[in-house]
Amino acid sequence: MFLVDSAQAGSDWEGIITTIENILQRAEAEIVSLKKWADRRLAYEIDHKTKGTYILCYFRADGSSIRHIERDVQLSERLMRVLILSAEKQTVEDIEKDTPAMLAEKRKAEAEEKAEAKQAGADQPAEEATAHDSRS
Repeated sequence: MFLVDSAQAGSDWEGIITTIENILQRAEAEIVSLKKWADRRLAYEIDHKTKGTYILCYFRADGSSIRHIERDVQLSERLMRVLILSAEKQTVEDIEKDTPAMLAEKRKAEAEEKAEAKQAGADQPAEEATAHDSRS
């Protein structure tokens, strides 16, 4: 799990992802999954930041390379923190499960679709009434 400043994640998402990929590539790690987990308020300030974006990343690497990954994150100006845990017992279904950020995005898209459908339905009777009036 990588933690980055939410403001930076919002303005330069591709740059953040590239930074993480480069760090893992230098450690000869194989990325299995990399996705945004959530934006959260931090329990305490980190570098004068109060909000952070968590990035969930599953990767395969030698245990000896973990120390190098942690050092590279500490040296990075883009990444605030990292937490690396063993996920050997994780199933493919667990790894591919939607994150809170993905679920929120889906709910937002569904709400927008409903609003558009409702708007289209509200416009429909007005158009029919206009067509009916012009036929009379």
